[in-house]
Amino acid sequence: MNAGKSTILLQAAHNYRERGMDVYLLTANFDNRSGGAKIASRIGIESDADVYAPEDDLFEKIELRIAQGDCACVFVDEAQWLSKTQVWQLARAVDELNVPIMTYGLRVDFQGNLFPGSAALLAWADEMREIRTICHCGKKATMVVRRGADGKAMRDGPQVQVGGNETYVSLCRRHFREEMGV
Repeated sequence: MNAGKSTILLQAAHNYRERGMDVYLLTANFDNRSGGAKIASRIGIESDADVYAPEDDLFEKIELRIAQGDCACVFVDEAQWLSKTQVWQLARAVDELNVPIMTYGLRVDFQGNLFPGSAALLAWADEMREIRTICHCGKKATMVVRRGADGKAMRDGPQVQVGGNETYVSLCRRHFREEMGV
């Protein structure tokens, strides 16, 4: 949270487009904070995107997009919500369709557990680059807490809950442990 993942994704897509290359943007179908079928950043930039659902075959979606015309790169936002199967489908698209794919997402949830999509990406990605943000203490934030209506860190709940700064706070491990009481 708050590392600028969507901003960096949109900037990279802009760079391709500025050079006359087409790109394919994908985001989760249930993330409708920007009205749906869009990737948007907190600083106000956005772009239309196709959406994926948990049951979608991403290899097929990418193959169909490539059949419509050149595609220099595929960008996937909210990659933590991919299934393990969908990560394999992305890997297959890289290997068989010869298209680069860049994914952007969180590593861990509000309880400090890996998301399934993130775990698969950590295991199988050809390359990884970490985008950093900072905790209120100035250290690197690697964790996130979900705050309830009372402002306190939640310890239970569904792994997936769409939200932004009103719901989540990025923290270093030390302050995450303090907030969570672990």
